[in-house]
Amino acid sequence: MKPFLRTQLERYAQRLEELDFLLSREDIMGDMQQYNRISREHADVTAVAGRYRRYQQVEADIATAREMLDDPDMADMAQEEITAGEAELIRLEDELQRLLLPKDPDDQRPAYVEIRAGTGGDESALFAGDLARMYTRYAANMGWKVEIMSANESELGGYKEVVLRIEGDNVYGLLRFESGGHRVQRVPATETQGRIHTSACTVAVMPEPDAQQAITLNPADLRIDTFRASGAGGQHINKTDSAVRVVHIPTGIVAECQDGRSQHSNKAKALQVLQARIQEKERKEREAKEAALRKGLIGSGDRSDRIRTYNFPQGRLTDHRINLTLYKLLNIMEGDLGDVIEALKQAREAELLAELEVNS
Repeated sequence: MKPFLRTQLERYAQRLEELDFLLSREDIMGDMQQYNRISREHADVTAVAGRYRRYQQVEADIATAREMLDDPDMADMAQEEITAGEAELIRLEDELQRLLLPKDPDDQRPAYVEIRAGTGGDESALFAGDLARMYTRYAANMGWKVEIMSANESELGGYKEVVLRIEGDNVYGLLRFESGGHRVQRVPATETQGRIHTSACTVAVMPEPDAQQAITLNPADLRIDTFRASGAGGQHINKTDSAVRVVHIPTGIVAECQDGRSQHSNKAKALQVLQARIQEKERKEREAKEAALRKGLIGSGDRSDRIRTYNFPQGRLTDHRINLTLYKLLNIMEGDLGDVIEALKQAREAELLAELEVNS
């Protein structure tokens, strides 16, 4: 194990003793908010300290087994223990590295996935529809719940813009890497000459704000317009002014919803999306100020970044951030995103671990 990791783990053992003491104090036990906060930290620290104790025990067992190698009657058994112990040490070290990585409190939150057609006209809108279907199917595979918050359909199908709300276990933590520019190369259905066209969409993944930590919207800063729902048709389109557009005047950020059956429902959904967009804007500004926007393996997540290419003639998906190429594009478009997301997650963890080593 690298020395910097052992140093970090020793700190957890010391912190566990401090937390045990704090939880035994009557003044802490009498303050429920503080008690709950310390209890949550105690649970996290206990998990790390417990695995580190196991690591140290296995190290001690291996050292004892090595001393037995000189005994002919015990050598075979000792070697078996050493081999098994070394394998367990590798597994434990990997676990401990992951446990030490800083956690984003938003990872467990539901997420809004905003998909917008970009360059490419109708083909881009069709691709936006394909992406929405891909994420919806991936969510179904994960046992997540998907709700369409707003949708602006195009004439030939697909979407000019669609916003999905996805709820489930670790949704934002897994989908956060999808933010950026998605490029598609294929022969459109409307192409008579068989030529390959290139078009693009942008995807933005935003954590749903925590109700207790969400920013408070000042009604004076909002302009709320109602209008008649429009689009390519469908069961939700009606003849009343039920669609709602909300503009946050200070930032110019806009959210609208026309998918619900009532003005009240559409207004509530539009305000939810608006709040997420404002919070995401503040998050980006904060990251830019603190870290000049991360330039590492996962990129900045800025919507202008071209993060991925979907090449249909070759059946190939390429993620440009980590130079990942997979030749199973049709499966991926059906929601088989696991390999892509896991590779991005591992790259991110490697980057965080490198930062941890530098800063230790």
